[in-house]
Amino acid sequence: MLPSIRDGDVVTVSTLRGRRARFGEVVAFTSPTAGLVVHRVVARRAGRYEIRADNARGRGDVVPVGDVLGAVTRVERGGRRARLGLGPDGALVAALARVGLLLPLVAALRALRAPFVGRSVAS
Repeated sequence: MLPSIRDGDVVTVSTLRGRRARFGEVVAFTSPTAGLVVHRVVARRAGRYEIRADNARGRGDVVPVGDVLGAVTRVERGGRRARLGLGPDGALVAALARVGLLLPLVAALRALRAPFVGRSVAS
């Protein structure tokens, strides 16, 4: 789920309390082959969600609504709250992922940022 969720992050999942997951929301479900999985909703269709990881290429998986355990409501990284893609911006992340633009955009932003990482500002 990079860049939204990284290995080692602590994820809180809350029940949906009878509502449907929204486009762009990150949900948890169980997969017969992978166990507990956390992916983003990129489409909803007749009792099913199309979900995918933010860093996935190609089509997402289809999950029945009843198989979703809940939505990710909090991500902690190094003891601090991480927010990327968990609020209103989740819909933008889902739209970019669905059309295959999320990974190229993240790579471009990292390349732009790279020359400035680790540099100190002269006073």
